[in-house]
Amino acid sequence: MRLIYRGLAAAVVLAVAVFLVLPSGPDEDKAAPVAAPSAMPTSSATAAGGAVAVPATSPAPSPPPSPAPRPTPTPGASLAPGYTAMEAFYADSRIAKLPSRLSMKAVRPYKATLKDRESGLVVPALAKPWKKYGSGPYTSRQVIRGTTAAMLVTAPVPIQVQKEMRDTALLAARWTLSRHPRGAAITRWIASKPMPKGWMLVYQVKYGKRTALDAVVVMDGGSYKPGLAFVTVPDTRKAQWGQVARIAAGVRGLG
Repeated sequence: MRLIYRGLAAAVVLAVAVFLVLPSGPDEDKAAPVAAPSAMPTSSATAAGGAVAVPATSPAPSPPPSPAPRPTPTPGASLAPGYTAMEAFYADSRIAKLPSRLSMKAVRPYKATLKDRESGLVVPALAKPWKKYGSGPYTSRQVIRGTTAAMLVTAPVPIQVQKEMRDTALLAARWTLSRHPRGAAITRWIASKPMPKGWMLVYQVKYGKRTALDAVVVMDGGSYKPGLAFVTVPDTRKAQWGQVARIAAGVRGLG
């Protein structure tokens, strides 16, 4: 029996020795540390050597250059195609060059007034020798009858309205030349003055051997378009020339 136990003990010792001596199998190697994965490139392609290739971007298109402003024409100048209404005004040889500054003395307002709802304007109601007269083709009219009539008329502006009231008034003054005999020209600017929601101009007109003193007022009176007040007094009525600027200064808007 002792021999049996001694044989079993020797077998156990031999098995342990064999286990310690034999090398581990390939699946029993100790796991090596795992390296962190490299960061994904931001581009879909990488250059040699691991450098990240950045895709080329097209430069933003440059805005088209702004057209150079055209110089203001002088009286009698030729106009380029596509000219504006104001360029036509400054190039009109019938119109004297407008001074950079014009002043006007204060005047007494008229007490009596006349309302014209069509133009949106209120104008002085003038005493004798002035009197009301049939309005057509205007919306109101007061005149001094004679060989060459003096008149004060109102109407919605008959010309293209401009961004600035001053420019609209200048175009209106040019239009008034058509109310005078052929060959009429603005030879002198006397006054240019801003008014509430409008602009006033006083100027001298010549036609043939005659001269007239004129004024226009363009004003926003709350109607569908600005209103025009136009007064003209010929040199046959020079006694009324002193009224021209006073009449124009007395215009106001209904709105």
